Amino acid sequence: MRRLLSFDCEGATLGATLDDAAGPTGVLIVTGGTQTRIGSHRLFERLASALAEKGYPCFRFDRRGVGDSEGEDPDFRGSAADLAAAASAFRQACPGLHRVVGFGLCDGATALCLFGADAGIDALTLTNPWFVEAESGAPPAAAIKQHYRQQVLSIAGWKKVLGGSISYKKLLKGLAKIIAPPPATLAGEVAAALSIRPLPLALFLSRRDNTAVAAEDVWNSASFRQIRDRNPAPVHIESDSHTLARRKDADALLAAVLRALSS
Repeated sequence: MRRLLSFDCEGATLGATLDDAAGPTGVLIVTGGTQTRIGSHRLFERLASALAEKGYPCFRFDRRGVGDSEGEDPDFRGSAADLAAAASAFRQACPGLHRVVGFGLCDGATALCLFGADAGIDALTLTNPWFVEAESGAPPAAAIKQHYRQQVLSIAGWKKVLGGSISYKKLLKGLAKIIAPPPATLAGEVAAALSIRPLPLALFLSRRDNTAVAAEDVWNSASFRQIRDRNPAPVHIESDSHTLARRKDADALLAAVLRALSS
C-alpha cells in the first residue's frame, strides 16, 4: 500500500512517500541532485513499488527545498539533517523494521556514505555514486582516461587521429588531465567516513557512465583498499545511462538490489 507522508526537518516540512510491506528490512531511497522522490523516468517510484511487492517497505522523500518540501536546498553536503529526519520518520511509520538499508543514486549515494551511519542506517546500496568532483562541464579524469585508452588502443582511433578528425590540441589536453588529475578531495572524505563508521555496502555501476567510471577508479584506489576488502565487488550494469533510463537498465538494477538485500 502506498501512502503520502510528511515529516519535520529543522522547522521545514518535507514530503515523503511510503510503499508499505510487512518485511523487517526497509529501503530508504535518497535522491541525487535536485531530483524529486519520483526519480528520473520514474525510476525511484518503480523501484519502490517493485521492492514493496517483494516484502521490502520503501520510504522516499524530497530533501529541503526540492519537490514537495519546504526550506532551502542544502545540497548533498548539507543534507545530514534531512537524511537523519527521513530515517527516523521511516522507523516511526514502520515500527516493525529491524534494519534500514539506504539506496542512493549519484550524490544521494555520496550523502549516504558521508552521513548514513550517523542517521542510523544499517547498510548501503550505492548506484553510480558521485565520488569525484570534476571541473564544470568536463568529465572526470578517469572517464577521460578510459576514452583516450580506447582511442589509442584501437585501429579506428588511430585512423581518426591521423586523419585529423580528432583534434591534436584536444588530445593533448585530455592526456594532461590523465597525467595530473586534480586532487579528489570528495573521494577522500568518502573513504574517511566509510573507514571511521564502516557500513556494509553494495556498489552498482553503469558500465559506460562517466560518473560510474570515475567511481570505480576511486573504488580501486589505495585509499579504498580496506573498504574494498570487506565488501563484494561492484556489480556492473551494461548501460551508458547515469539514471538507468531504459527498462532493461531498471530491471537489472532491481535484480542487483534484491540480491544485495537478500544477503
